[in-house]
Amino acid sequence: MRETHAAADSEASVEVAGLGALPLASPIQLLPQDVLHNVLGRLSLCEVLACRPVCRTFRDALSSTPFLASLPPLRLLALRHPRAAASPHPSLHALDPSFHRWIRLPLSFLPFPSFSPVTASPSLLYLWVDAAPSSASAVATFARNHTKSLAVCNPLTGFHRLLPPLGSAWSRHGTVLAGPDGAVLVVTELAALSYAPSPDRWLKFPLSLPSKPRSPILMADSVFALCDVGTPWRSQWKLFSCRFGDLGGVRGWAPLEQQEWGNVFDIFKRPRLLAGAGGCRLLLIGGLRSSFAVDAPCSTVLILRLDLATMEWDDAGKMPPEMYRCFGGGASGPSVAAAGGNNKVKVFGGDGKVWFSGKRVKGKLALWEEEEVGKSGGGLWSWVEGIPGYPEAMYRGFIFDAGFTATP
Repeated sequence: MRETHAAADSEASVEVAGLGALPLASPIQLLPQDVLHNVLGRLSLCEVLACRPVCRTFRDALSSTPFLASLPPLRLLALRHPRAAASPHPSLHALDPSFHRWIRLPLSFLPFPSFSPVTASPSLLYLWVDAAPSSASAVATFARNHTKSLAVCNPLTGFHRLLPPLGSAWSRHGTVLAGPDGAVLVVTELAALSYAPSPDRWLKFPLSLPSKPRSPILMADSVFALCDVGTPWRSQWKLFSCRFGDLGGVRGWAPLEQQEWGNVFDIFKRPRLLAGAGGCRLLLIGGLRSSFAVDAPCSTVLILRLDLATMEWDDAGKMPPEMYRCFGGGASGPSVAAAGGNNKVKVFGGDGKVWFSGKRVKGKLALWEEEEVGKSGGGLWSWVEGIPGYPEAMYRGFIFDAGFTATP
């Protein structure tokens, strides 16, 4: 037996009497499957997906459903692109905050003429879609009764499913919240629709809130929302919560308030809620009023943090003045007053990260990252640049844990 080298492909081979030249297997191909999974399991999800095309051994090993489901999810900021399906190759643009890089998740497998991603749960992406009719005779009826449906998909596996149909008012005015195990909540001004895969239908519940819920979020097993209980001339915000299982029940919604809080909500203009790090803290974000006058301008963006275990607020961060000025704030004078609402800011994120998008800030986002409780640094502020797509647009977004832990 002697070793030879094939000049054509530079692959090692051995020549065996009567059998000719046989390829010499790479050492990694000789590893048992469980050992190979142990080695490759140390890679990140992005690295695993990049390694699958390397060779057949990697493709087979890295396509095992149990192995893929065991990988830690990839936490992304998914952008709600203003024209997500306008491209012939529609995709979801997302930011990997760990490496400050933008990635693209193809959505061309979806068989819908148009769609808009709105929220996500672990591994699953939820979208409002235009479910086109299957027959030509239904086109006219579809055009007259044009409504959107909710669909759920896993962008990494390419599987999708349509949820039971909804009325048009829900798609136009509803806020979609996604929970674990395929649960979905659509919240409007007067009612909420709750969905679970079993029994695969929507249940409707009255909200019984004093006003339209603002910035509802689903965290752990409860829904939190702000309500304006003031007058048409002056807003007065209150925080309400309801356990997911108590929707429509006797307990229902209840205000979260403490005498020690005082006028904590009155200092905000257009406040919003987001989930803090760890799922046990609420973030309250809004413009900090310079005074209690009705038309008082804001001096900066303030972030307060509520510990749900102790029910105590603390000052989590303030946007630096030079960053706030980029959004059109922090100035005064007739020109600023005439600008009116041109400095509108979109706030989104979760799990201790808050992103800000504005009409006056083109092609980039402002980012605030939560620090550990007890630190007085006010969080970490930075710019995220290089947004793909349309730099003139006002972006919105949501947290998406991409992975293989769930299928539609």
